[in-house]
Amino acid sequence: MTTTRKKLLLPNTMARPGWDLANSRKDVEAIAFSPTMPTPEFRALLRDVDGIALTSTPFRAADIEAAPRLRAVGRIGVGYDAVDVPALTGRGIPLMTCDTDNSPTVAECVMFMMLTLCKRGPGKDALVRQGRWSTRYDELPTELLGKTVLIIGFGRIGTRVAKRCLAMEMKVEVYDPYVPAQAVRAAGCEPVADLDAALPGADYVTLHCPRTPETVNLFDAARLARMKLQARLVNTARGGLVDEAALYAALEAGKLAGAGIDVFSPEPPLTDNPLFTLSNVVVSPHMAGNTRESLDRKSLTVTRNLLCVLDGDTPKREYVVNPEFVGLGSDKLPGKL
Repeated sequence: MTTTRKKLLLPNTMARPGWDLANSRKDVEAIAFSPTMPTPEFRALLRDVDGIALTSTPFRAADIEAAPRLRAVGRIGVGYDAVDVPALTGRGIPLMTCDTDNSPTVAECVMFMMLTLCKRGPGKDALVRQGRWSTRYDELPTELLGKTVLIIGFGRIGTRVAKRCLAMEMKVEVYDPYVPAQAVRAAGCEPVADLDAALPGADYVTLHCPRTPETVNLFDAARLARMKLQARLVNTARGGLVDEAALYAALEAGKLAGAGIDVFSPEPPLTDNPLFTLSNVVVSPHMAGNTRESLDRKSLTVTRNLLCVLDGDTPKREYVVNPEFVGLGSDKLPGKL
């Protein structure tokens, strides 16, 4: 008697541990695909797969329709802007993320950007390399000690950023309308109910919310103008939360001290982006959540999640984006990463 093998479609960029797990199962056939392959070729592969892991590949209703056997979808990360969740739910297909696998990684990147900005890392490096030792007091660095950081979004990542900022002896304020004030205070932080009222007192603002209709251009020219001249803005969440043209104008005019940007709109950004001309801006290519360690963790989590569903088991509540599918309730709170 022969048993039909479960077919998993996995990105060829996925870390080795996930591949090893899939290949260790004799009842599983793991098929590689390129996240940038043409749509017709991608949909041809979808025809007879039972589960798929996604990186940045969009997964729309037409893609789901092209996969009649599909039973499980996993995201190697936590964001799912490019996935048609209602279409999956309509088919009874769970979408699962990697929950906390990359949140420590992003939190570390936030601290890296904050420290790079306040310690003027690139400028000091250039000063030594260019033989400008005698000018080292012209632009003194600053400290995080005693400064106020405003964290927007108190989910998986925001809570970890808070712990690290508290360890640096900073005052931590939190704006998140979906988290009770007592939960914020229990974490040693101060809740703020009015974002605009809190901005003038913040030395650092760091964003940890998803891109939704209500958060697009959350930081536009008017909101940036509320920040103090010495303040610095960090965005490792999603492109589109910050109006890049308004941010450039504020930085170039000296109305903001600096910015750390890991995400852009569009991505990849155009190489003539004016932000790249400013010395008080630190940029990175949407890599805040990616390290050797986090990629290994995520590859294992996404593969385990897919196999869990294909084996007929119920995935853990914390991984499922559309929990109504598995009867876990639909009380997942929006507004945080």
